[in-house]
Amino acid sequence: MLKSVKNEKLAFACDYMKGALPEILDRLVSSNMISTIGYGEDDITESARNRIREACGCPKAAVELLMGGTQANAVMIDAFLQSYEGVIAARTGHISVHEAGAIEASGHKVLELPHESGKLLPDTVRRYLQDHFSDPTHPHMVKPGLIYISHPTEYGTLYSRDELREYREICDRYGLSLYVDGARLAYALACPENDVTLKDLAELCDAFYIGGTKCGALFGEAVVVPDPKRLPYLFTTIKQHGALLAKGRLLGIQFDEFFRDGLYLRAGIPAIHAADRIREALAAKGYRLCYGSPTNQVFFIMENRKLEEFGEHVEYSFWEKFDDEHTVIRLVTDWGTTEQVTEELIGIL
Repeated sequence: MLKSVKNEKLAFACDYMKGALPEILDRLVSSNMISTIGYGEDDITESARNRIREACGCPKAAVELLMGGTQANAVMIDAFLQSYEGVIAARTGHISVHEAGAIEASGHKVLELPHESGKLLPDTVRRYLQDHFSDPTHPHMVKPGLIYISHPTEYGTLYSRDELREYREICDRYGLSLYVDGARLAYALACPENDVTLKDLAELCDAFYIGGTKCGALFGEAVVVPDPKRLPYLFTTIKQHGALLAKGRLLGIQFDEFFRDGLYLRAGIPAIHAADRIREALAAKGYRLCYGSPTNQVFFIMENRKLEEFGEHVEYSFWEKFDDEHTVIRLVTDWGTTEQVTEELIGIL
């Protein structure tokens, strides 16, 4: 008989290491023997769509449920772009670094620009577009067709509502689309420093997705397109990418539960509380914090000689080399991070 192996390390490497919120698991179990039509055409999934539309204040939005973040990004960027167009992103953006060239594999170049603590700044994009279209040889180049940002960013930083408005103006001026990756959106919404709401995203973006995989679902992301006329064949595009789940109800159940009584808006609160406590302890113990992240990702510098011992007790993420003797590492809290495990981590630090 197989024996279960207990993980003795504290798990702070990522925010999709646990299963799912109890409310979601209970709903999946209670609906297990129900038979429904497939491909997201069932009543439960339609209920989830309507709840998301209501939360976003966008009753006519197209809402499609996909399995994961890379899949959502690849499908949506390909859906928006012509064959000769590329996507603007920060050099640190998820599509630029950690999606194994998924966007390029679909035939679209990622046009990487400098960042500031993970953020692609509107002025940087504005200058790039001005230079691009003033270059008399620009018809020989990849045409920028879409701006990609994530909220929060890969560095845990946040965009403001005013910055989104700037991006909307830039996109309208140059004929680009604005797409927001919301893999960790629940943690942004739970963060006191955040001023961007779901309704703001629906008002200012051409598309965005509400992350589930990292925010308490077993799997799944909800793509929202406020104006369905922009992508009239989105369902077909999803199918073409092999991204249409036959048992679509499994996605629908999770997002119906997320938005039934505000669970999604509450899901990220424990992670923010834990991350704030860790940042407070790190500062008190003399560690140097990096990037100014206010969300559930905590970045700090540790001496290399201490890393091996630290790694014996804590699962963490390597981020980047700081110098020959120090490394920037990342700790990530999640919807299930408890006060007890947070204090155990602080004790190890």
